[in-house]
Amino acid sequence: MNHQNGSFKSGFVTLIGRPNVGKSTLMNQLIGQKIAITSDKPQTTRNRIQTVYTDETGQIIFLDTPGIHKAKNKLGEYMVSVAERTLNEVDVILWLVEPSTFIGAGERHIIEQLNKVKTPIVLVINKIDTVKKEEILTFISAYKECCDFADIVPVSALKGENKETLLDVIFKHLPQGPMYYDEDTITDQPERQIAAELIREKALRLLSEEIPHGIAVGIDRMKTRPDGRIVDIDATIVCERDSHKGIIIGKQGAMLKSIGMQARREIENLLDMKINLQLWVKVKKDWRDSDFLIKNYGYREDNEF
Repeated sequence: MNHQNGSFKSGFVTLIGRPNVGKSTLMNQLIGQKIAITSDKPQTTRNRIQTVYTDETGQIIFLDTPGIHKAKNKLGEYMVSVAERTLNEVDVILWLVEPSTFIGAGERHIIEQLNKVKTPIVLVINKIDTVKKEEILTFISAYKECCDFADIVPVSALKGENKETLLDVIFKHLPQGPMYYDEDTITDQPERQIAAELIREKALRLLSEEIPHGIAVGIDRMKTRPDGRIVDIDATIVCERDSHKGIIIGKQGAMLKSIGMQARREIENLLDMKINLQLWVKVKKDWRDSDFLIKNYGYREDNEF
């Protein structure tokens, strides 16, 4: 590490973009390990996820914000306020967009927010593996008009294309600073929260379209056995309707078993330990409109740096 001579850079970078544009995939690609959960359903990321990238140039702390969109309920309002407040608190904003010359209402809403901030903005055009190389220039010029970008980088989050270029560009805009975290830290999220998110990811992937928005996961108990070899985790999947509870459990418990099996595998990889996972399902009607319940499932306004 060359931070002895004062050239070590560090700072906070936020990743914004419409839901499903590939923010979590890009984050996982940059960090090189799976931290943010990915799914093709909207509202996958509800909290800011803090992940850390360190090399000899410096340290980048990524905040993956919930997507900026028009809010429909209390949970939505909370997610939008967290995302928009982050824009002024960070050193660099990465705005991730689809490769297109059409700039829709969702993008326009984000542009409005971006034009209010002084933070350097790097436009990241994702999914370039899906288009012809020569088309990329037309996408760049379409977006150039909207905002005063510090830099524009085309990438493929899925394939890891241009990952190094993007990291170089981020470091270019970061100030000199200290190491906030040890060099082997990749996330400051407590293990319980990551375990809950992984269970929710598996549920999102396996369940049908209409249920996932209405689920949250709470970890009731997470305890390592005295011999240190196995971690017992009891978790509850909370849903909004009795009919949803039946679907989550599935025929003779088959769906819940699949969710549990897939989540257990991922949590074991993450903790590098054997996991005994017990899942329960509870109905709490309208939890997304209750301040108390939203806080209870880990979505808090005070999640500051």
